[in-house]
Parts: sequence; structure tokens; C-alpha cells
Amino acid sequence: MTVPRQPSSPDLPGRSGPGDGERQRPPEDRRHMIRRRWLTATTIVLLIGVPAVYLLISANQSRNSGRDKEKKYSATGLTAGWPSKVQRRLYDVPVPPYSEEVAYYETNNWRTSRLYVQFLTSNEGLDEFLKQTGTGKGVGALKADDITISKRDRNVVGWEFTGPGPWLGLSHEMKNPTPTQDIVVNRSNPHHPMVYVVSTTTP
Repeated sequence: MTVPRQPSSPDLPGRSGPGDGERQRPPEDRRHMIRRRWLTATTIVLLIGVPAVYLLISANQSRNSGRDKEKKYSATGLTAGWPSKVQRRLYDVPVPPYSEEVAYYETNNWRTSRLYVQFLTSNEGLDEFLKQTGTGKGVGALKADDITISKRDRNVVGWEFTGPGPWLGLSHEMKNPTPTQDIVVNRSNPHHPMVYVVSTTTP
């Protein structure tokens, strides 16, 4: 006669139910496991959260800086940023790479077009800029206390060359339609000159 098989039960001796492994661990092992899981979770949060917060702060600072520049230049008519490549080529104003505080303004009428540009650069950048505009002499072509940009042009964009100097300048006159540049440089910072340019072209 066949004896019926008894159903298995988790309460029978020798069998382990779910969670028995956890209950069988010594208290010290359970504390160590909890601590390790907590450290892992904390590490993941830091790895994801810190860069995200940093990027958010950087984006806000960049946006605020852009707004400050726009507000600063809007009253003078200048636009914060670089002139287009076409404008730089047309007016022969090769703004040096890595320049800062770059702003520009363009005017046009039936007879004359002008591009007003300002930028902060290095001594090397200034020297290269002057050579590329055609002077061929670099910083040696600048003359002390020579404010070559007219009062009329200064008023157009609100430039006031009254701060601490020294101030230097030059005019690079060319026959039409090649642009003529009037350039003024502020050397109050001996390592980072501020450059102001008015380039005029008459078709």
C-alpha cells in the first residue's frame, strides 16, 4: 500500500523559509550589511547630485553674466558678443582669439558704413591684431596720447576715454573701398590692453 506523501512545510525541522538567512546572521553582520548599503546609496547620490548642482549653478552664473553684459551695453547701442565673420572680414577687424569683453555696433547709410568694436586681449593679441590690420608694425605703430577716434564716433557708442591710461592710438587710412581703422588702446592693465576700433568703409 502506498503511503501518501506529506506536504512540505516551512515549519518542518531542517527546512529554511524565506528570510531565515537574515535571521540567522549574527547582529554584527547585519549591522555591517546595513552600513555598507547606506554608504553605497550615499555614494550614488553624491556622484549624481553634486555634478548636477554644479552644472545648474554654472548655467545660472553664465546666464546672469550674459544679462549683465547686455544691460551694460544696451544703453550705448553696443551688442555684447563677437561681430560675425562676414563683418570682421568686410571691415578688416580681426578680433584676436580668446578676447574678452567683446562688443560691437554697426551703422549703415547710403554713403558710409562703420563698425564699432571693443575687446580685451593680451599683449601678443594686440600686436598680432595691429599687424593683421595692415600696419605691419604691431604695437610699435601706436602713438602715446593719440586719441584717433573722433568725438562724434565716441558719442555713438558711449565711449569715454577719460579713465586711467596710458592711452595710445593710430589711424590706418586706406583708399576706398578698403576700410580705414581708427584704433585707441588703453594700457592701464599692462598685460591685458583694452582695444577700441572704428572701421569705416565707403563703397
